[in-house]
Amino acid sequence: MVNAPTMIEKQNVIQIKILIGARTHLNYYIKKNNYTYTKEFDKLRKEQNLAGHLRENSIIMCQMIFTSDQEFFNRIGEQETKRYFDECYKFICNYKNLGEKNIISAVVHLDEGAPHLHLMFVPVVHTKDKDGKPIEKICARDFWKGRDSYRKLQDSYFEHVKSKGFDLERGLYVEETNRKNLSVEEFKKVTNYAKTKEILKTATLELPNTPELQDIKKLVLNRDKIIEEKIIKPQNKLIKELHNENVALHKELSKQTEIIDVAEEFVKEKESLQNENKNLERTICLLQQSKNQDEEDLKSEYENKIDHIEHKYQKKIKELEKENKGLNKIIDKFKDNLKKFLKWLCHKFSYPCEDDLIRDFNKETYSNINFEKQLDTSHFEKEDNEIDFEM
Repeated sequence: MVNAPTMIEKQNVIQIKILIGARTHLNYYIKKNNYTYTKEFDKLRKEQNLAGHLRENSIIMCQMIFTSDQEFFNRIGEQETKRYFDECYKFICNYKNLGEKNIISAVVHLDEGAPHLHLMFVPVVHTKDKDGKPIEKICARDFWKGRDSYRKLQDSYFEHVKSKGFDLERGLYVEETNRKNLSVEEFKKVTNYAKTKEILKTATLELPNTPELQDIKKLVLNRDKIIEEKIIKPQNKLIKELHNENVALHKELSKQTEIIDVAEEFVKEKESLQNENKNLERTICLLQQSKNQDEEDLKSEYENKIDHIEHKYQKKIKELEKENKGLNKIIDKFKDNLKKFLKWLCHKFSYPCEDDLIRDFNKETYSNINFEKQLDTSHFEKEDNEIDFEM
């Protein structure tokens, strides 16, 4: 039975908690969990593809404590204590081929009574499926199979630490002591109680002197003054600074907004100019294509016209050549007949030669006839070259 605590016991209980909390920094992890135990379990099961049909009441995790009495730890010292817990950790990793990957958390507590290693692991067994394929399966029942499974664990543990040079004695079997195994929570209560009892033995109570009313008022005034100086004024100053900073930020934001508006207008104008430029480029391209086409059309028309003129010219030349040929025949025939006629006249009118006949003819008719020159056809060729054709 526990009696109701007195004021002294309350103060010592608080003092004990402070003392124990002050040693928390001495605790260290051999393997640290990054998430809650449940999340770590889900992550491990997914990554390792662990088999096992789990129900809501299935045991998915086991916790163990490795420790000894305070005298043992005082005797071996800090370095050996650390090595001891390292060997405990190695032992459970290798026990039944459990493997370090199935350890969720392992932390050494140096702030809760006797030093101890608090370890959490998933009970994974190595077996085979119905097809004979090796699998890893979550099953606490198979991991702790047999009524003497705990005894075998303790025997193996004792042999391991003994082989590593630690002078420990194997505890008595439960049949000899009739003690029951303690849970982790029960163990911590026992060890913390022993530590508390040890501190209470040396605890002393120091009651403060009762202050006068005037001193209390002075303390209140000093308190208010301290609050004013240490809390209110700095907070007001901070608020003012934050306000000024906020105003400056609003001004800067307004400037940035104006810059953004100008930039947006610039972007719009740039896009408009780019679109206009593209339209101009398309127009220039179309005009260039049209110009090229017009040039091709004009060239083709010119070439066709030249061909037509040349064809017509050649045709006219052929016609004129044919006509000239006929005229030359007529002229030649006329010349022959004219000569015959002149001879006949000379003979008829008894002229000695043709020249005398022509001379008398020119004199009597006031003409100036030169039959040789007038019958010359060379000047016809010159006139033929000046002929104009219709296009």
